[in-house]
Amino acid sequence: MAGNSQRRNRRTSNKKGMQVGSGGQRRRGLEGKGPTPPASARKGHKKNRIANAQAKQAAARRPAPRRGGVKGTSEMVVGRNPVYEALRDGVPATTLYVQQYIDNDERVRDALQLAGERGNINLMEAPRPELDRMTNGLNHQGLVLQVPPYEYAHPEDLTAAAYDNGEDPLIVALDGVTDPRNLGAIVRSVSAFGGHGVVVPERRAAGMTAGAWKSSAGTAARTPVSRVTNLTRALEGYQKAGITVVGLAADGEHTVQDLEALGGPVVIVIGSEGKGLGRLVGETCDYLVRIPMPGGAESLNAGVAAGIVLYETARRRA
Repeated sequence: MAGNSQRRNRRTSNKKGMQVGSGGQRRRGLEGKGPTPPASARKGHKKNRIANAQAKQAAARRPAPRRGGVKGTSEMVVGRNPVYEALRDGVPATTLYVQQYIDNDERVRDALQLAGERGNINLMEAPRPELDRMTNGLNHQGLVLQVPPYEYAHPEDLTAAAYDNGEDPLIVALDGVTDPRNLGAIVRSVSAFGGHGVVVPERRAAGMTAGAWKSSAGTAARTPVSRVTNLTRALEGYQKAGITVVGLAADGEHTVQDLEALGGPVVIVIGSEGKGLGRLVGETCDYLVRIPMPGGAESLNAGVAAGIVLYETARRRA
């Protein structure tokens, strides 16, 4: 009896006091891990390697996504003559607002006729106070034309278009050109001499406004313009792609007619009429060239200078 009592006491004493537990690990360890994944999803399995190889091949066949560029802002052209000229010169437009009870003179009739002939411009009648609000009180004379945001190209789209045609890229980059009419004239020259596009910086530079469209004489519809946040980086990107960057400067070491690099893939950089090229942009250029001017003029209008260099470039490529 005494022995049995001692054995019971020992068994009872083993259950008293704090004991070290598993912290629930044993219970979680007994839980299932779900169904076994298929062989194609198990790392290291032969079928998994085959599936990964097939996925890579499919990705290689998939067409690259369109890079696209930034969009400009919408614009209002106001006044009877400006609206008529914008419609006549092919400036893109979405809506023509006409004031209620407007005097139906010749300019108004011509503008309405041009808008109607296009077929894709909405005609909206609006009271004068509404047009005053839309134009912030400008003298709209009863006609307001809404111009949609310009869709800028990506810088690489310009070179891709050239290579798709089996041609060496010919691109013009503008540094500090702030007059939209100059931009439009340069777009026109690029189109005339077989160029592939124009690059402009976002800040302190003209964009593709209605004025630039008018100056381009319709060529802006087929000559892309790219807008970049940093012109120097864009030029360096072209250089990495094997394109020579040539800057136009009054004190350039080379003359336009002597630079053989114009005959190959090239980006021509043109600065403002007053300040010329910026320091960083000038230092990035592979060559600096000048246009000889026997008449003694200090500088040329940016549009005129671009036309001269583009002509020489086209002559070398002919």
